[in-house]
Amino acid sequence: MIKHFLFFSLIFISNFSFSQQKEYEAPDYKTIQKNIENKDSEFYYPKLLDKLKANDTLITNDQYRHLYFGYTFLKEYHPYKISENDKKLIPYFQSKDLKKSDYAEIIKISNASLKEFPLNLRVINFLAYIYHLDGNEAMAKKVSHNFYGLFGAIYSSGDGKDCKTGFHVISVSHEYVVMNMLELEIASQGLSGDCDYLSLPKDKYKLPGVYFNITKLKEKGFDF
Repeated sequence: MIKHFLFFSLIFISNFSFSQQKEYEAPDYKTIQKNIENKDSEFYYPKLLDKLKANDTLITNDQYRHLYFGYTFLKEYHPYKISENDKKLIPYFQSKDLKKSDYAEIIKISNASLKEFPLNLRVINFLAYIYHLDGNEAMAKKVSHNFYGLFGAIYSSGDGKDCKTGFHVISVSHEYVVMNMLELEIASQGLSGDCDYLSLPKDKYKLPGVYFNITKLKEKGFDF
C-alpha cells in the first residue's frame, strides 16, 4: 500500500527533515466552528463540502483547513467507525497485483465510501491512484488535488516534535497516512497526554518519534 501513497508524493514531502523549520499553526477550533456555521462566510461548510465533492481545484489552503478540522463539528463525525464499504476495499488495499477488471468496482466502492466519510484520506488517495491506472489522468489529478489539500491541513497544524506541537488529526487512520507520506517507519504506538505517539526505529531518523494531537477523537470517545 505504501507505493499507492508515494505515487503522488510531493517534492517538499519527499525531502522532509525534522531538522528543518516550517511554518505551522494549530487549528483554532472555536473560530473554525464559527466560520463554518456562518452562511455568509466563504467557509460555510455545506458550500465547502459541495466543492470538495465536485473536485473543485480552486479550493484554497485555508478552506481545506476549515473542511478538515470543521468536520469534527458535524453530527456525521464518527472517528472510529469503519463502514462496510471500507471493509470491501481492504482486499484491494492489500493486493500486490490489482487487475484492470477490478478498477470499475474499486472506483464504485471508493465513491460510496467517500459519501459516508468525505475526508477519508486513504480512500481519496487510493481512488486517485486507481484513476491513474485506468488512464483517467484528469480525474486522477483532481482527486489527488483534494488529497494534498486535506493532507496539507494536517501538515500545517504542527511539526510533530512534541505533544504541544503535534499534528492535529481527526482520525487515527490519518496518522498512518502522514507517516506513509513522510516515508517514516513506525516502531511502536502509545498514548501521551492528548497525543498519539508513534515511535521510530532507534537511530534511524533525527527524531525518536512523531506526536499526533487527538483531542477531537478523545472528545467523541468510542462513538460509533
